[in-house]
Amino acid sequence: MNTLIFVIAAYLIGSISFAVVMSRLFGLSDPRTYGSKNPGATNVLRSGNKKAAIGTLIGDALKGWFAVWLAIRLGPRYGVGDAGIAMVALAVFIGHLYPIFFKFVGGKGVATALGVLFGISVWLGLGTLVTWLVIAYAFRYSSLAALIAAIFAPFFYGLMNGVDEIFFAVVVMSALLVWRHSKNISNLMAGKESKIGSKSAAAKAGNK
Repeated sequence: MNTLIFVIAAYLIGSISFAVVMSRLFGLSDPRTYGSKNPGATNVLRSGNKKAAIGTLIGDALKGWFAVWLAIRLGPRYGVGDAGIAMVALAVFIGHLYPIFFKFVGGKGVATALGVLFGISVWLGLGTLVTWLVIAYAFRYSSLAALIAAIFAPFFYGLMNGVDEIFFAVVVMSALLVWRHSKNISNLMAGKESKIGSKSAAAKAGNK
C-alpha cells in the first residue's frame, strides 16, 4: 500500500508540465501549438525566450529528481524497496509523458529522465548528461543527443550497479524515450530536423 502511495505521488509530480507553466508565466504561446508541438524545454526555446526555456528545463529535471530522491530517502522506513523505487522512477517519467493535469498530452521526457537518473545516482546522471552535451555540441540536434544518451544510460547503470530492478526501470524509460522520438528519427533521416536554437515562426508570431 505504501509503495502504491509513493508511485501515485510520483505520477502526479511528473504530471506538472513546466513547459506549459513557464509559457503562461512569461506570456508565451502554448508550446503544444508550435514547432514540434512538444511541451519541453527545446520547443519553448523556439519561442526565443531563454529564461522560459531554462525554467522549463530545470523544473522538468527537478521533478524527476525529487520523486526518486523522496522514494530513496523516505521509502525504506515505509517498506519501499528497490522494486518500489524502480516503479517510482517510471511513474514520474510516465507522468511527464502523459500528464493527468494537461489532458495526457506531455513532453518527450528528456529533462525528466535526466532528473530521474540524477536521483538514482549523481554519477549516472553526470555520465548521461555529458553524453548529451557532447553529441548536442557536435551535431546541434537535441533529439539526436537525447537518443544517444538514452541508449547509453542503461549501459552506464549496468556498469556501476549491475542488473537489478532499477536497471530494468532505466531500460524501460530509455525505450519509451526513444519511442517518443520516433518522429524526430524520421526527420533526422530526412534531413528535416530543427537544430538547437532555431526559432518557430508560429512561436514568434504568438509573442507579438
